[in-house]
Amino acid sequence: MTQAKRALISVYRKEGVVELGRGLTALGFEILSTGGTAAALTEAGVPVRAVSEVTGFPEILAGRVKTLHPTVFGGILAKRTDEHLADLASASITPIDVVVVNLYPFEDKVSKGASFDEALENIDIGGPSMLRAAAKNFQAVAVVVDTADYGLLLEQLAKPAGLDRATRLYFAQKAFRHTARYENAIAQYLAEMEASEESFSKEQSDSVFPYRLNQSFEKVQDLRYGENPHQRAAFYSDMGSTMYSVAAARVLQGKELSFNNILDLDAAWRLVTDVDGTACAIIKHTNPCGVGRGSSLEEAFSRAWDGDKTSAFGGIIALSERCDAAVAAKIAGSFFEAVIAPGFSADAKTALGARKNLRVLDMDVTSIHRVTGFDQKRVMGGILAQEWDRARFDRGGCDPVSKRKPTPAEWDALGFAWNVVKHVKSNAIVFATADQTVGIGAGQMSRIDSVSLAIQKAQGPLAGAVVASDGFFPFRDNVDAIARTGATAIIQPGGSVKDEEVVKAADEFGLAMVFTGKRHFKH
Repeated sequence: MTQAKRALISVYRKEGVVELGRGLTALGFEILSTGGTAAALTEAGVPVRAVSEVTGFPEILAGRVKTLHPTVFGGILAKRTDEHLADLASASITPIDVVVVNLYPFEDKVSKGASFDEALENIDIGGPSMLRAAAKNFQAVAVVVDTADYGLLLEQLAKPAGLDRATRLYFAQKAFRHTARYENAIAQYLAEMEASEESFSKEQSDSVFPYRLNQSFEKVQDLRYGENPHQRAAFYSDMGSTMYSVAAARVLQGKELSFNNILDLDAAWRLVTDVDGTACAIIKHTNPCGVGRGSSLEEAFSRAWDGDKTSAFGGIIALSERCDAAVAAKIAGSFFEAVIAPGFSADAKTALGARKNLRVLDMDVTSIHRVTGFDQKRVMGGILAQEWDRARFDRGGCDPVSKRKPTPAEWDALGFAWNVVKHVKSNAIVFATADQTVGIGAGQMSRIDSVSLAIQKAQGPLAGAVVASDGFFPFRDNVDAIARTGATAIIQPGGSVKDEEVVKAADEFGLAMVFTGKRHFKH
């Protein structure tokens, strides 16, 4: 690498490229470039030769073909052997010793709702081809895909011996990993398009669940430990679907996020975005302690907090709206591990700053909320994949099966409870009013135990509340127990062989009962 004299730079993300160009020029490199990259370097006074000048062939097809030429790929792929160098000389091709490329923002465009034609135009062809060629020939060519590695590249090139093998290998594997992720994102997008085509039946296409499930994630950070201190852990980001997610949130203050913090933040954020109106969710061990709605964020927080103050201590808070000073003061008045919201006012930041260890995460919600990929659960030796549970309360799809039908107020409460129970571990029972959970039973091995736990944990009277169950009632004992609390309406999937007996029990107590036809198991 000490004789390296030619570098090719073609990047979509321009951060640091001028400094890189100046550094390479100072080291004696001739820089080849294309389009916007060449313009940015030239404007900054960095000498550049256009690829089209070197190849003797212009960019064509509105930029679709720029670098796909033997002069470029011969220069990248040539090994520094006598035979390969002789071939280059006979074709008047100069070796290319450094390739710096990052790709069109396909994943970003798609995540923001790009049209199909726009998505296709953001599929990079020349970029991945150059990266793969340079990475294949890493023993002779330095290939850099990450802007964070520009400094390392210049540092290594400045050494008398040039790049060492370990650094070149590091660059190469990073490039292949990047192109693999990029290709997988495109394949997944086209699979989604294929699945939506009316001309294709599920029998004709494997696109819903492909035969091979190839995925790629990028490490966000190493974590202190996993669920327990003896387990090592790290946090990885799915770059194809990080928009509107915990992986995309900006940490404003607090201690380093832990493995369990991230799990709970994800559960809290997903829950609060499933609740209509101004809402707050407080989570512990991925289960809600309390969920509240209100005319203000402060009111929503107070209702969530009152749902179970004992369990909420040390919990994770998610807010549906920008955190203001009033709710921030209440949060700072007790002990919580973290709070996530779509923005924080200056006064709110000041109030929360009093709690130095409190993790505060700002969620970017300017982008489109688009869930991609599959919900997955790891098992020993394999992985389970399913569609995300996107089903929300749909009154039109409900079947009131009892003699007494729900009142308008009960319908409001049933809808709220049904959207919350979706986020409670099975077996799940939620007692709620229209704006507040009042008793939650989670994760019990029998449904009657979940009912009993919800009653036991209730922070106030249950009379007049409604009840949501994530699965059907196998026996009428659940209804009997609920009726004794004074609750007035129940929403559940239905589908038990004992449905007739269960509905009869509801009628005996004058309860309104609604079947949804859908269940919300969450293991």
